[in-house]
Amino acid sequence: MNKFIVHEGLVAPLDRANVDTDAIIPKQFLKSIKRSGFGPNLFDEWRYLDHGEPGMDNSKRPLNPDFVLNQERYQGSSILLSRKNFGCGSSREHAPWALDQFGFRAVIAPSFADIFFNNCYKNGLLPIVLTEQQVDHLFNEVKAFPGYRLVIDLEKQIVSTTNGSQTYPFEISEFRKYCLLNGFDDIGLTLRKADTIRAYEEKHLHEQPWLSNTI
Repeated sequence: MNKFIVHEGLVAPLDRANVDTDAIIPKQFLKSIKRSGFGPNLFDEWRYLDHGEPGMDNSKRPLNPDFVLNQERYQGSSILLSRKNFGCGSSREHAPWALDQFGFRAVIAPSFADIFFNNCYKNGLLPIVLTEQQVDHLFNEVKAFPGYRLVIDLEKQIVSTTNGSQTYPFEISEFRKYCLLNGFDDIGLTLRKADTIRAYEEKHLHEQPWLSNTI
């Protein structure tokens, strides 16, 4: 997965609490066995005026002009701002996939559902917990200033305005921080020990050759 070190991006405000994973990526789009192609159907029932189904040409579907991600001022957003309990509902890992494939690198909210929170880290998406007062302030800033951007410095664990006039520290475990900074998902973490694993397997087969299916 992509490394997350320092990211500067446009902020999109999704002013809703309890955003569940079926809203993030509706169930009818979970039939694919691939881990790609979910971005166009992110928040599908909110983004479009019709009912989406797999295989539809999304470029021809009518957009909901009132939905925040369809508004011109938020095109190209890579930081999503939302309310408490983001990512609640079912445990589908497709939710962070869809957010990532749409172009988001981070989600800021006062709280997250536990399984979604953990799935984000496994897929290179940074969930940042700030206080409700801080999130309120950011919503007001985004509304007041078109083109509002933030800088997220994972090494320093700080969210800041682009001029550095306001900063918001956030917490993250050392292990999760290490994985994001280096771009390690679970497979990447295992492959760091590839030589050790290979040496063990060779030794194991040498000592117990009957385990090999080549004999």
